[in-house]
Amino acid sequence: MTYRTDRIEQLLSEGVRDKVYPGAVWAVGDAAGTHVHGTTGVLDPEQPDVPMRPDTVFDAASLTKILAVWSSIGSLWEEGKLDLDSPLGTIWPEVEGHALGSVTARQLLTHTAGVPLRAQLKNLYGTDPQDIRDGVLREALHRQPGEAVEYTDRAALILGYLAEHLSGQRLDQLATERIWQPLGMNTTRFGPLPSEIAARCAPTELDQDTGTHLKGVAHDFSARLLGGVCGIAGAFTILDDLAAFLRYMLGGTSASEQAGFGTTWATESLTIQTGELEPVRGLFWHPAPGTQPTQDVWVHYGFTGTGMWISPDQGRWAALLTNKLYYTRDRQPLTEIRNAFRELAFG
Repeated sequence: MTYRTDRIEQLLSEGVRDKVYPGAVWAVGDAAGTHVHGTTGVLDPEQPDVPMRPDTVFDAASLTKILAVWSSIGSLWEEGKLDLDSPLGTIWPEVEGHALGSVTARQLLTHTAGVPLRAQLKNLYGTDPQDIRDGVLREALHRQPGEAVEYTDRAALILGYLAEHLSGQRLDQLATERIWQPLGMNTTRFGPLPSEIAARCAPTELDQDTGTHLKGVAHDFSARLLGGVCGIAGAFTILDDLAAFLRYMLGGTSASEQAGFGTTWATESLTIQTGELEPVRGLFWHPAPGTQPTQDVWVHYGFTGTGMWISPDQGRWAALLTNKLYYTRDRQPLTEIRNAFRELAFG
């Protein structure tokens, strides 16, 4: 296995120079472990003498959808508690008789369920978590299920609620007990973070209310509204924990490291599930932009500047963690770096 380490380091250092992000942490590996990794830049431009470190904690943003929701749903599926193709109304009293009752878990996982595209939780339902849950689960559909592929945060929010219903646990407890602890992902957790962990967290966007950059508190507004824990976002993680998760997906762990889901779920998910619809998707994962299906490279991103890639066919994974939101919400500069990084990591 060859890696273009020098070119990866040059690419990511140019991102620091061009103020795409203050710093970055990255790794590439396989089922056996991490093969190359590195850091560049600083944790916080206001503290230029504090470098980005391999154990810097990042706001995972939408990687929460994979680390907590996708993995927990896979655990319930492998346990036989969830049929992906059963209408939700037949297994979930909360949605029976409502529009969501006709939708399936598979449609939510492929973003084809037809649920509204934007969260808008506070505007629509207020600030009480139970009112928000009731509102989301009773909301009308935006279009017919199975009609189109449209990425929406609501899919993960709903699946998080479903996982809570089927397991009888809160999403943070479920993910911690079934996924993170068994895999030794000991730093991965939902926020807000305790001060000692928040101290090594990469700051994200400037909070207009406090005049300081968010650090150890989820950037995602829906996650903050729901106390830090929801299917959309809210988890924090480090590079080593992502490496453990991705290694496990490739089947590279010992018998003592068994999460609730296994390679059967990973195989199911890293397969095109959307038929003739475009853009093609697996279950929450999607083919990496700029790749051909034959390359078998799948990805999920987080809005804060996080991303992870996996290729069962190549037996390889990669992770790139940045705090690009420190500077801007503009996606394009990081998009170009992500695509170049993926090309160097997977070819």
